[in-house]
Order: sequence, then C-alpha cells, then structure tokens
Amino acid sequence: MISFRPLPAEVGERVDVVLARRAAVARRLAQAALAAGEVRVGGQTVRPSRRLEPDDVVEGRLEDSRGAPPSPEDIPLDIRYSDERVLVVSKPPGLVTHPAGGHAGGTLVNALLGLGGPLAGLGSARPGIVHRLDKDTSGLLLVARDDAAHEHLTGALGARRIERRYLALVRGVMPARSGTVDAPIGRSPRRRTLMAVVPDGRSAITHYRVLEAAPELALVELTLETGRTHQIRVHLEHLGHPVMGDGTYGGGGDQAKRLGLERPFLHAWRLAFPHPDDFRRIEVADDLPQDLAAALDRAGLATP
Repeated sequence: MISFRPLPAEVGERVDVVLARRAAVARRLAQAALAAGEVRVGGQTVRPSRRLEPDDVVEGRLEDSRGAPPSPEDIPLDIRYSDERVLVVSKPPGLVTHPAGGHAGGTLVNALLGLGGPLAGLGSARPGIVHRLDKDTSGLLLVARDDAAHEHLTGALGARRIERRYLALVRGVMPARSGTVDAPIGRSPRRRTLMAVVPDGRSAITHYRVLEAAPELALVELTLETGRTHQIRVHLEHLGHPVMGDGTYGGGGDQAKRLGLERPFLHAWRLAFPHPDDFRRIEVADDLPQDLAAALDRAGLATP
C-alpha cells in the first residue's frame, strides 16, 4: 500500500511523476496503476498527467507485476552510515540496484534484505530504495528503513534537498573550470534503449567543476540537480567530453584501455541529506575505489 499527501515542492507536478519517485518504481508502472484505478487521488481515478493540488491524498496499491518480491541473499555490503531510520551504503561496480529484467536476484535489494533489519516497503519490488545508481557506477546510495523515512527522503529528493556529487574522468579539456549543463533528456531517437539530449525530453540539470586537468583528460566533480536515467553520462557526451571507459556513450576506445578501465569512471563520492527525525544535515563520503584510483594514477592526476 502507498498513501501520501504532496509536499509543497510537489504541488503542481504530475501525479505519475511523484508516484513513481515516492514508490521508487518505473514511471510506466505508476501510470498503469493510476489508469487502472489501483492508485487514486482523493478516492477518484485520475489521469497520470493530472497535476497535484495541496490537499490531495494519493493512495492505493502499487505492485511491480514482473515477479515475486525479492528474497534475502547473503551479499556483503559496505555500510557508510546507519541508524534506526536510514542507511547509506557504498555500492560496488557490477551490482544492480534492484531486481529488473535479466536480474531477478543478486542485487543490492537482495543484499539489504539479507541484513535482516527493517526496510521501507517490505514485500514490494524495491524495498528501501530512495534513488538508484547504474550497474557499473560505484558509490553512495541512500536507503530508508521505514515508510515514513522513505516518504521524507523521496520528498526531499524531489524538492532538490538531497545533494549527490560524483567524480568522473572525462576525455578532453572542459569548456570552463565550472559550469552547468541544462539540457533535456529522453529516449534516443536512434538507439531506443539509450538516452540522449532531445528537445522534448524531461528537464535535466547537471553542475560541474574541474578538479584536475591533463592535456587530454580532466577529473570533474558533478552535482545532480535532477536525476534522469544516465544523466551525467548523457550530459558529458553532449558536451563532447564523455566519461572515460563508457563505451555506450562515447568514452571507450584505446585511451580508456591504456588507463586500465573496464567500466565507466563514475563514482558517487559525496551524499548529504536532511535526516527524517530532525532535518539535521547528514554528510557521507566515499573515496574512489581501487580500480578508479589506479586509472587516475596512470593518467598522472592526483586522487582527491
């Protein structure tokens, strides 16, 4: 079951967008649940495109119909912060965040269930998950231990009160020491399984700051203002400075091989969020894993 009122920052947003974010499910699942009347607003079936109003109550049942709820698995986790309401884990590369097509098990969700403690949304497809990282992206992920904490954190994410900073090694010299990429992202018209900057895409904003530079490479810190699929990778490709090691979005080739990269050089290294109990700011750090630190050393750049 899901039940919530919109936060002030969510008023005026589409109900399907907010529902997908709150429930940590794909938007198409939120749209299907709304269209079928399984999730209602004020007891009424509404269109997924309906805009939320201050007094709305969104409630109903939202299930991922692709299979049974995930089961616990004994997968080691690197926990960087833990209390009764919240977990922050360091996700290793190669670990999928939650079960999806082709990955019924062996995911971060299965590992979280294996811890045996409380998690928000137990019995759902993505218990505890507040946001996601791509399979080959390493770094910090925020997890809610109870439903109220999940509502608080997903609301804070939608209101842009959660700070997520990443490190990326990119090809070439960035156009400035710092800047902002404000370019909408949607499905690529040429490669439908990938994302691209497209005129009719969803708003996507990424801030960047160059930390170290070499003649052909730069170590960049990126801060997400929005959280679209593959956002950093797409925005950097759009700038002409793809993430090194990212063959999907233009960062593969001999240069990446010489650095020893077997995945995109992208790591979620800083996370800050308002705690569900008292809104105090919690800050968590995660240094570069060994494979990326070694690549940086081969590039002749200092590790931050």
